[in-house]
Amino acid sequence: MILNSSLQSTLQAAANRIIPADDYPNAWEGGVGFYLERQFATDLSRSVPAYEAGLAALEAEARIHFDAPFVTLLEAQQDELLRRVEAGEVQTEWSVPPRRFFAMLVQHVAEGYYCDPMNLGNVGLRSWQMVGFVPRCD
Repeated sequence: MILNSSLQSTLQAAANRIIPADDYPNAWEGGVGFYLERQFATDLSRSVPAYEAGLAALEAEARIHFDAPFVTLLEAQQDELLRRVEAGEVQTEWSVPPRRFFAMLVQHVAEGYYCDPMNLGNVGLRSWQMVGFVPRCD
């Protein structure tokens, strides 16, 4: 992936809080990582700096609030931080507006989870099965 391993881990943890596992896979197991990797190299290449900045700022927020990396926090703590970012209630400096970063993250995670598998997300058509969509192949 284009992101360094630390930022990729933060992205994975955040994506899995946006779409957590239940009877269906979480975001990363559902193919969001594959989708984003492809998109970062193509259509979302201009968004990579915003992702790098936003994920680094999310890490800084985790350290300010909980003195620990985002990926090591309890799910409830991760959720709390993501809610704060969504509301723009941050305590660290963000070079990308936190609310805009959160909206972009949610949009791209959802795209990867529910997309046509030809875009490398939606592994095994699981999200389509979840919503009852049966593609026609005629």
